[in-house]
Amino acid sequence: MLQFDEEKRDRRVKELKEQEEEELAVLLAEKYNIGYKDLTLTSIEGDALRLVSEEVARKGNFVPFNTVGKRVDIGVLSPNNDEVKQVIADLTERGFKPELFKVSTVSLERAWEQYKDLSFAHESRVGLLNISNDEIKRILAEVKDLATLKAMITETLSLKKSSRISRIVEVIVAGALSTGASDIHIEPEEDNARLRFRLDGVLTDIAFFDKETFGLLLSRIKLLSGLKLNIKTTSQDGRFTIKIDQQEIEIRTSLMPGVYSESVVMRVLDPKTIGVSMEDLGIEHSLFQILEKEIARPTGMILTTGPTGSGKTTTLYAFLKKIHTADVKIITIENPIEYHLPGIVQTQINEEAGYTFLEGLGSALRHNPNVIMIGEIRDNEPETAKTAINASLTGHIVFSTLHTNSAAGAFPRLVSLGVDPKVMVSAINIVLGQRLVRVLCPECKKEAPLTGEVKNVIDTILATVVRKELLAGLQQEKVFESVGCLACSQTGFKGRVGVYEAIRMTEEIEKIVQENRSEREIQEVAMTQGILTMRQDAIVKVLRGVTSFSEVGRVIDLQVKA
Repeated sequence: MLQFDEEKRDRRVKELKEQEEEELAVLLAEKYNIGYKDLTLTSIEGDALRLVSEEVARKGNFVPFNTVGKRVDIGVLSPNNDEVKQVIADLTERGFKPELFKVSTVSLERAWEQYKDLSFAHESRVGLLNISNDEIKRILAEVKDLATLKAMITETLSLKKSSRISRIVEVIVAGALSTGASDIHIEPEEDNARLRFRLDGVLTDIAFFDKETFGLLLSRIKLLSGLKLNIKTTSQDGRFTIKIDQQEIEIRTSLMPGVYSESVVMRVLDPKTIGVSMEDLGIEHSLFQILEKEIARPTGMILTTGPTGSGKTTTLYAFLKKIHTADVKIITIENPIEYHLPGIVQTQINEEAGYTFLEGLGSALRHNPNVIMIGEIRDNEPETAKTAINASLTGHIVFSTLHTNSAAGAFPRLVSLGVDPKVMVSAINIVLGQRLVRVLCPECKKEAPLTGEVKNVIDTILATVVRKELLAGLQQEKVFESVGCLACSQTGFKGRVGVYEAIRMTEEIEKIVQENRSEREIQEVAMTQGILTMRQDAIVKVLRGVTSFSEVGRVIDLQVKA
């Protein structure tokens, strides 16, 4: 006797209905002239889901499911839905490039289920950790110095476990913003974990956590940054975004395994600290005039050099802002995009998706820009260097950065990357070397007589200045020292300024570069150009009271060689 399997029948009917719905979705995709996706077979990206809250996505019958750079793939039931149109407008305004795909109801339900795996603090909209306006304003209003911040963190740590972990990230990040920290470091040690902020380039202790709190804090940071909780023996990189009123600040998270646990560094990409004008960089007047002419040229390459954290990208952004006009097309290729520039096309590399600096540069050239900025020429991408050099010879002005210790070091570095010296000298207009030094707090800095070994070093360095007119009117009797007060959180410094050197591509430099001479020999020839070296520029800033001799010595080698 045959038995009727009702459950099997219902399952088969359901499968047929789902198949019909997918087939209908394919037909409607053609009608709407958009792509089609089956999200039951597609990996749903957590960073994409964070761009829109589950509530908004369900209300509008859509879901963001993938991101590549600034492109956002969105699955929709209907592209003509008002909520879909609104989210497209919102994302476009923020610099994203939405791309719609027709999906089925089954696809949407499957994607919406992924929201359960995301952790949101008070955030829920547009991928943001949304600290409430009242809360962030309270923290920013209260934190006037490091002592207040430390007390606030201590108070937060005294709360119950369930309450303190839900607030500690918000307090730490908001505190970093209020004090102007560029990085947040959380480092596990044998018995506890240390919290440090990088303030004006220098790490400063903020607080210590017990190991249990650190473990919970680490998990929370991983969830916010889209990282995997169960991976603890390899490095991971992620990100999340904070929205304060209408301003968005991206936090780049990096985890590295260590002896006691994973070490955390969160880099704060605050547009306010990056968007400096060219006039505010601290460039000496005569060099400023040279750079104004060089960045306005229609072709060639301009390089900025220095170690990580020396302000190279900020300098390039300032150059772009200076030359940007309505009739100039500028494209940037960056990792990450640190500062959004209106009217400029910016693209972010994604190495996991195969979108490298080289790939981005190739795409940019097909768009026929006047100006191209390449965030970095890396040692492991020699083809990027060659392509960038060629681009500067074919009707484009190219800005980029290199990790070298000096401007002179850029030439042998490019040779080591396989760039032909004869081609290089035809392409490069000028190379800039730079460092960042802390600025003395104007409220508490004090004068000190210029005597002893400090005077000997300063006199020796100033004696090497070729154009003595650059020192006209410069006092040489006193220096200034740091003290410390409430205004500068007892550090004696407030803010940073650039210290620069530059080498122009002259006939003499062309000759010595083509002879493949050393960095030192190139520097000796460059001295005849009369541009202040980094050491000379630093000493001028010391005598003008901008910074202190000891601060300069922390960043630049001031030893006088016999």
